Amino acid sequence: MPVTRLDPKTALVVIDLQAGIVGLPVVHAPADIIKTSRGLLDAFRAKGQPVVLVNVAGGAPGRADQSRSMGDLPKNWADLVPELGQQASDHCVTKRTWGAFTGSDLHAWLQAQGATQIVLCGIATSIGVESTARQAHELGYNVTLAVDAMTDMNADAHANSVTRIFPRLGETGSAADIVALLG
Repeated sequence: MPVTRLDPKTALVVIDLQAGIVGLPVVHAPADIIKTSRGLLDAFRAKGQPVVLVNVAGGAPGRADQSRSMGDLPKNWADLVPELGQQASDHCVTKRTWGAFTGSDLHAWLQAQGATQIVLCGIATSIGVESTARQAHELGYNVTLAVDAMTDMNADAHANSVTRIFPRLGETGSAADIVALLG
């Protein structure tokens, strides 16, 4: 379903645009994802809408075939990229699982802002973005996904999320479509 509207209080949630993630081999150029996300950030900030910047600095406990040791990563791995132009008014969430709601104050903060909808972008489409979208949907938020402001390490995983999963969780569209709806 294409993006039809934005609620009066819609938050932009930017997932994992941080030094360590943007340096991974991804399908779409990270510089393009960052630039498109920055356009969304500028538009949301200009309209006084809530902005959330999310980074990942840990992993969920438990065994997995493809676990990553966070101890082996460079010191600046979790630092948000400066191109986001972080503002004092931005709410920052550090997550330790794929989704941004688990173990964080994100839901409570969004409720305190009166947000009923979130727009998502970032890296990786099938991991942090999709997990956060699923959680937001389960919590009752209207979910919008800026599909040209996200990418993945795997083209098939990205396409699966965009074409099969996201339409079941919310509305999808371009960053330009979303900015146009901000007015």
